[in-house]
Amino acid sequence: MLRIAVSLIALLSLLTPAVAQTPPATTAPVAQSAPQAKPVAKKAAPRAKPTAKPPVAAESGPCRLGVISVIGDRYSVQKFGITIFEAEASEVPIDWGLDDLVFARVRAATNNDPGVRRIAYPKGVFEPFYNPKTILIRDPGERLPDIVRSFTANANCERYLVATTFKAELPNSHMTLNGIGTYNQGVGGILRHSHLFANVAITLIDGRSYEEIKRPFVNFGANFAASLRLTEDPLNKLDNSLFPDPPAAASASAALRERTRALITDRLDRGLPGYLKEE
Repeated sequence: MLRIAVSLIALLSLLTPAVAQTPPATTAPVAQSAPQAKPVAKKAAPRAKPTAKPPVAAESGPCRLGVISVIGDRYSVQKFGITIFEAEASEVPIDWGLDDLVFARVRAATNNDPGVRRIAYPKGVFEPFYNPKTILIRDPGERLPDIVRSFTANANCERYLVATTFKAELPNSHMTLNGIGTYNQGVGGILRHSHLFANVAITLIDGRSYEEIKRPFVNFGANFAASLRLTEDPLNKLDNSLFPDPPAAASASAALRERTRALITDRLDRGLPGYLKEE
């Protein structure tokens, strides 16, 4: 029994230093994470260049017919009484696209021929034609072919079709109707009547010699048939309530605008075929 106790004490004496020598547990150092790499800035993708709009197709090829219209910036408002001394006339500025209308009707009459071109002209270049120095004998610079020659050097068209206005005498009177417009005639309020008129002339000019191409009997049949009409042309007749009073009110009248455009369209569609046919 004593021997067992001594052995146990000896065993404990050996274990104590070992326990004392056991180092205290230490917390393992936390491994430092590697510094996060800064995100690489993505280069912005280059912006796609906007697709260029296709250019408007330039007119190419030969110019068979150059169209020049000088009819559309004045509207005549006229009033007639019993005598010539009671006549009143005004010229009202308008912007009704009448020159555009002329070109559109020529294109329609030629089945949209690509050889038909609209020719621009300098402002005021036709002033000598409309207001010549003398009535009987024109200066060379006042003649229509010479005026057209002055600004078409680079156009190189085979022919030029020029639309202008003119003055005409009112049938059965000594009153003059100037260009495109409307007139009111009569006495008092009951006996008065109103009409539209469109004095539009077409001139054909050779693009090389600049001589006028004469068409003396152009559209004779159509014009003769119109003259035999028993009833008044409804395109000409205008209700008195639509006659502009004062004259300046004409430019803002939608009714006058549409009625006038219809009348000019009729005159052009009736007259153009004779000028456009090939000889």
